[in-house]
Amino acid sequence: MLGSPWIAALIAIFSWWFFTGIILLIVRRKDVAGATAHGASVVLGVPLLALGIFGAVISAASLSVANIYLAFFSVLLIWGWIELAFLSGVITGPLRDSCPKSLRGWARFRRAWQTVSHHEALLLCGLVLMAVIALDAANPLGFWAYFILFAARISAKLNLFFGVPRINLEFIPQPLLHLSSYFKQGPVTVVFGLGVTGLSLVTAALGLALFSASTVEAQIGHALLFALCALATLEHWLMVIPLPDAKLWRWMLPTLSTNTKTGQSHEL
Repeated sequence: MLGSPWIAALIAIFSWWFFTGIILLIVRRKDVAGATAHGASVVLGVPLLALGIFGAVISAASLSVANIYLAFFSVLLIWGWIELAFLSGVITGPLRDSCPKSLRGWARFRRAWQTVSHHEALLLCGLVLMAVIALDAANPLGFWAYFILFAARISAKLNLFFGVPRINLEFIPQPLLHLSSYFKQGPVTVVFGLGVTGLSLVTAALGLALFSASTVEAQIGHALLFALCALATLEHWLMVIPLPDAKLWRWMLPTLSTNTKTGQSHEL
């Protein structure tokens, strides 16, 4: 069953939903518990990061269906820990203040960069690590999976900064409420066009590679990457198309207290 590319694509979609939901659940619970709880969750997640790195190394050594899946899930563990560290406010940037409304142009961009620079550096370190581990290995899927996540995330952040019609503020955790002041809600810019076009072309190329793949390993690998890139493309379009995507995770998250909700509304 796991040798079917259709099953592989469904696994990728479910994993995207499940891992996102788990991270949001942890962050939401820690918002209710208090500021120190965020740091504790990141520290407790370090073994999962180590497991992801170990799995990435093991899976890169040889090409098999099992190692392809192992590489994919190892990348999700690495990426998930980095995102947890960011959403928890542990690894963000040296600046943690809201953006003055008077700032424009390069000054605003430089200040926005200072709010997330440590996180961006960590993401880049992860990319370099995966390149060392898997890029020239027998099974390079881990690198390409991470690269898709990395490119899509950079594009999404740039679009939130330069402007998109829809910005979902519902899941912004307490430690990152100041980031909403750097978002811009408005018409799409050329940055959106470049990002969504690039992701769409890569998705199409992966789809063609999937249907022309001659081995089971190639089919599974391309199916996982195709689904991952298609989801990244969809996430970009959800910045434009008014669909209730937040409902995918809202039902599984604990309800915030009245004080927390009031605090969020005031800050946002």
